Amino acid sequence: MTDRSRSDRPGPDRSRSDRYEPDVFKARIDRELERFVSREADQLLGIDADLGPVAGQLRVAVAHGKRLRAAFCYWGWRAAGQPDSDALVRAAAAMELVHAAAVVHDDIIDDSPTRHGLPTAHVALVGARPGGPRSKSVARALAMLVGDLLMSLAGQLFVTSGLPAAYLTRARPLWADLARELIAGECLELLHTGAAPDTGASLKVIRYKTAKYTVEQPLLIGGALAGAGPRLREAFSAYGLPLGEAFQLRDDLLGLFGDPARTGKANLDDIRTRRPTVLLAETWQAAGPAEREQLRRLLGRRGTGAQDLDGVRDLMSRLGAPARVENMIDARVEEAAHALDDITLPAHAARALAELARTAAVRRH
Repeated sequence: MTDRSRSDRPGPDRSRSDRYEPDVFKARIDRELERFVSREADQLLGIDADLGPVAGQLRVAVAHGKRLRAAFCYWGWRAAGQPDSDALVRAAAAMELVHAAAVVHDDIIDDSPTRHGLPTAHVALVGARPGGPRSKSVARALAMLVGDLLMSLAGQLFVTSGLPAAYLTRARPLWADLARELIAGECLELLHTGAAPDTGASLKVIRYKTAKYTVEQPLLIGGALAGAGPRLREAFSAYGLPLGEAFQLRDDLLGLFGDPARTGKANLDDIRTRRPTVLLAETWQAAGPAEREQLRRLLGRRGTGAQDLDGVRDLMSRLGAPARVENMIDARVEEAAHALDDITLPAHAARALAELARTAAVRRH
């Protein structure tokens, strides 16, 4: 079964397509996203010039990222034996629009001020009506609509990628799963915020909010497009779920202990919002009464500052929570690696998935 879609002519990257070269792949995805989103932004401007700030945030939303979700979709396709395909790259790029939508919505919910070192959408859009009444609430509403549009555009890019209709039909049901599980995870995080920290509940949040749409679902969608059989799909899930959890556990560590210059995010977000992270749950579980009282004083306060951050970091480190989360990451990466032991993959796909596991779980930003 070979994809003969309209844009599969040999291109400059084709000779290296059997090697996972992150920068080369990222450049391919970036080109597709820039071309597609620029066209959509121009159409918004064609409706009314006042939509300029909204069109600008569409462009900003897709301008950054490691493109891991697109990579997992691509290598799900290649692991099923399909060749490199520009049409598949466009379909994989749709995963990044899903991520961009999720990020915009997540930043609104958490009231995060920065992302990638830039103002988040709901902050930047305050300038859309400078000095106007309710400028902040209008900005939040505009940002919410930007996120909604990005999710809609993800579906549009996917179905117009140039892949045969029969291929797209195989993958379409997975889009409903992806959206349902992503929203469920976000809702669970909101419902558990401020509740007594619990490691099991926090792991469930990250499984549905992040792990599935970051690794498992992109792999399954790429595999479905390629006609992957049940055994390979099962292996994708067995690999994708623990690896996706490891990805988010690493993100939680970086969120509190990482360098904002590298992560592009404020260290204070998780403690200011009292987000139900595994890191917090592990700290709470190990804490005695006095230490729990200290946590209560430090978390979720108005005007949270650097001194509060230092206090939380010190308490977490003294109670060994970061080390336990590191052990969770290691265990999940190992589980993901072994999930592929019993299936035969093309050598280039096996190498790429092994490299992607390292990239997802061992990183500084």
